[in-house]
Amino acid sequence: FKKMKTFKKLTAVFLLLLFTVTVNAQSKVAHVDFQTLISQMPEFIEAQAQLQKLQNTYQTDLEQSAKEYQTKLQTYTADAQNQTDATNQARQKELAGMEQNLQQYQQSAAQDVQKKQNDLIVPISEKARAAINKIAMSLGYEYVIDKQMTLVSEGKDLMEEVKKELGF
Repeated sequence: FKKMKTFKKLTAVFLLLLFTVTVNAQSKVAHVDFQTLISQMPEFIEAQAQLQKLQNTYQTDLEQSAKEYQTKLQTYTADAQNQTDATNQARQKELAGMEQNLQQYQQSAAQDVQKKQNDLIVPISEKARAAINKIAMSLGYEYVIDKQMTLVSEGKDLMEEVKKELGF
Protein backbone atom coordinates (compact mmCIF):
# COMPACT_ATOMS: atom_id res chain seq x y z
CA PHE A 1 0.00 0.00 0.00
CA LYS A 2 2.95 2.28 0.74
CA LYS A 3 4.41 1.54 -2.69
CA MET A 4 1.13 2.61 -4.25
CA LYS A 5 1.27 6.01 -2.49
CA THR A 6 4.86 6.50 -3.57
CA PHE A 7 3.93 5.55 -7.12
CA LYS A 8 1.03 8.04 -7.10
CA LYS A 9 3.32 10.77 -5.75
CA LEU A 10 5.95 10.04 -8.37
CA THR A 11 3.29 10.01 -11.09
CA ALA A 12 1.89 13.32 -9.85
CA VAL A 13 5.38 14.87 -9.77
CA PHE A 14 6.10 13.52 -13.24
CA LEU A 15 2.83 14.92 -14.62
CA LEU A 16 3.49 18.25 -12.94
CA LEU A 17 6.97 18.39 -14.48
CA LEU A 18 5.58 17.37 -17.87
CA PHE A 19 2.90 20.07 -17.63
CA THR A 20 5.51 22.67 -16.62
CA VAL A 21 7.77 21.72 -19.53
CA THR A 22 4.80 21.83 -21.91
CA VAL A 23 3.72 25.25 -20.65
CA ASN A 24 7.28 26.55 -20.87
CA ALA A 25 7.66 25.18 -24.38
CA GLN A 26 4.41 26.81 -25.44
CA SER A 27 5.40 30.12 -23.94
CA LYS A 28 8.53 30.16 -26.10
CA VAL A 29 6.56 30.23 -29.36
CA ALA A 30 5.08 33.36 -30.89
CA HIS A 31 3.70 34.29 -34.28
CA VAL A 32 3.55 37.23 -36.66
CA ASP A 33 1.79 37.74 -39.99
CA PHE A 34 4.92 38.40 -42.04
CA GLN A 35 3.14 39.31 -45.29
CA THR A 36 0.86 41.81 -43.56
CA LEU A 37 3.80 43.28 -41.65
CA ILE A 38 5.80 43.82 -44.85
CA SER A 39 2.82 45.26 -46.72
CA GLN A 40 2.37 47.89 -43.99
CA MET A 41 6.00 48.99 -43.90
CA PRO A 42 6.50 52.50 -45.35
CA GLU A 43 9.51 51.24 -47.31
CA PHE A 44 7.35 48.58 -48.96
CA ILE A 45 4.66 51.10 -49.87
CA GLU A 46 7.34 53.33 -51.43
CA ALA A 47 8.83 50.33 -53.27
CA GLN A 48 5.40 49.43 -54.65
CA ALA A 49 5.01 53.01 -55.93
CA GLN A 50 8.43 52.82 -57.63
CA LEU A 51 7.57 49.48 -59.21
CA GLN A 52 4.21 50.78 -60.41
CA LYS A 53 5.90 53.82 -61.97
CA LEU A 54 8.43 51.58 -63.72
CA GLN A 55 5.68 49.26 -64.98
CA ASN A 56 3.68 52.22 -66.24
CA THR A 57 6.71 53.54 -68.13
CA TYR A 58 7.26 50.19 -69.81
CA GLN A 59 3.54 49.83 -70.51
CA THR A 60 3.41 53.26 -72.15
CA ASP A 61 6.45 52.45 -74.30
CA LEU A 62 4.96 49.09 -75.31
CA GLU A 63 1.61 50.61 -76.19
CA GLN A 64 3.31 53.31 -78.28
CA SER A 65 5.41 50.74 -80.13
CA ALA A 66 2.38 48.48 -80.67
CA LYS A 67 0.41 51.42 -82.03
CA GLU A 68 3.26 52.25 -84.40
CA TYR A 69 3.33 48.61 -85.52
CA GLN A 70 -0.45 48.57 -86.10
CA THR A 71 -0.31 51.81 -88.10
CA LYS A 72 2.42 50.45 -90.37
CA LEU A 73 0.60 47.14 -90.72
CA GLN A 74 -2.60 48.88 -91.80
CA THR A 75 -0.75 51.20 -94.16
CA TYR A 76 1.21 48.36 -95.73
CA THR A 77 -1.87 46.13 -96.00
CA ALA A 78 -3.95 48.85 -97.66
CA ASP A 79 -1.14 49.74 -100.07
CA ALA A 80 0.12 46.19 -100.80
CA GLN A 81 -1.66 45.89 -104.16
CA ASN A 82 0.02 49.05 -105.44
CA GLN A 83 3.54 47.89 -104.56
CA THR A 84 6.00 45.51 -106.14
CA ASP A 85 6.67 42.07 -104.68
CA ALA A 86 10.11 43.22 -103.57
CA THR A 87 8.63 46.20 -101.69
CA ASN A 88 5.94 44.03 -100.08
CA GLN A 89 8.55 41.48 -98.98
CA ALA A 90 10.72 44.25 -97.52
CA ARG A 91 7.69 45.59 -95.66
CA GLN A 92 6.81 42.13 -94.33
CA LYS A 93 10.39 41.74 -93.16
CA GLU A 94 10.23 45.15 -91.47
CA LEU A 95 6.95 44.24 -89.74
CA ALA A 96 8.35 40.89 -88.60
CA GLY A 97 11.38 42.70 -87.16
CA MET A 98 9.14 45.18 -85.36
CA GLU A 99 7.04 42.34 -83.92
CA GLN A 100 10.16 40.53 -82.73
CA ASN A 101 11.48 43.74 -81.16
CA LEU A 102 8.17 44.23 -79.36
CA GLN A 103 8.32 40.72 -77.92
CA GLN A 104 11.93 41.14 -76.84
CA TYR A 105 11.20 44.51 -75.26
CA GLN A 106 8.24 43.03 -73.39
CA GLN A 107 10.39 40.18 -72.04
CA SER A 108 13.21 42.56 -71.14
CA ALA A 109 10.78 44.89 -69.38
CA ALA A 110 9.28 42.02 -67.36
CA GLN A 111 12.76 40.86 -66.34
CA ASP A 112 13.78 44.39 -65.41
CA VAL A 113 10.66 44.87 -63.26
CA GLN A 114 11.29 41.50 -61.57
CA LYS A 115 14.92 42.42 -60.85
CA LYS A 116 13.91 45.82 -59.50
CA GLN A 117 11.27 44.17 -57.32
CA ASN A 118 13.86 41.79 -55.87
CA ASP A 119 16.33 44.63 -55.33
CA LEU A 120 13.72 46.64 -53.44
CA ILE A 121 11.89 43.91 -51.50
CA VAL A 122 14.79 41.75 -50.27
CA PRO A 123 16.26 44.49 -48.01
CA ILE A 124 12.77 45.25 -46.66
CA SER A 125 12.21 41.57 -45.84
CA GLU A 126 15.61 41.37 -44.16
CA LYS A 127 14.84 44.47 -42.10
CA ALA A 128 11.52 42.96 -40.98
CA ARG A 129 13.18 39.64 -40.10
CA ALA A 130 15.84 41.45 -38.07
CA ALA A 131 13.17 43.35 -36.14
CA ILE A 132 11.21 40.15 -35.51
CA ASN A 133 14.38 38.45 -34.29
CA LYS A 134 15.21 41.37 -32.00
CA ILE A 135 11.74 41.47 -30.47
CA ALA A 136 11.55 37.68 -30.12
CA MET A 137 14.90 37.56 -28.34
CA SER A 138 14.06 40.49 -26.08
CA LEU A 139 10.79 38.82 -25.06
CA GLY A 140 12.36 35.37 -24.65
CA TYR A 141 10.74 33.61 -27.59
CA GLU A 142 12.73 30.84 -29.21
CA TYR A 143 10.48 30.38 -32.23
CA VAL A 144 8.41 32.81 -34.26
CA ILE A 145 6.07 31.22 -36.76
CA ASP A 146 4.45 32.96 -39.73
CA LYS A 147 0.78 33.26 -38.83
CA GLN A 148 -0.24 32.54 -42.44
CA MET A 149 1.27 29.05 -42.19
CA THR A 150 -0.02 28.21 -38.72
CA LEU A 151 -3.10 26.12 -38.13
CA VAL A 152 -3.46 27.19 -34.50
CA SER A 153 -2.16 30.55 -33.34
CA GLU A 154 -2.80 30.73 -29.63
CA GLY A 155 0.73 31.96 -28.91
CA LYS A 156 1.85 35.54 -28.53
CA ASP A 157 1.32 37.75 -31.60
CA LEU A 158 4.40 39.96 -32.01
CA MET A 159 2.93 42.19 -34.74
CA GLU A 160 2.52 45.35 -32.64
CA GLU A 161 5.95 45.05 -31.00
CA VAL A 162 7.65 44.54 -34.36
CA LYS A 163 5.77 47.47 -35.92
CA LYS A 164 6.89 49.62 -33.00
CA GLU A 165 10.48 48.42 -33.49
CA LEU A 166 10.28 49.33 -37.17
CA GLY A 167 8.91 52.74 -36.30
CA PHE A 168 5.37 52.61 -37.61
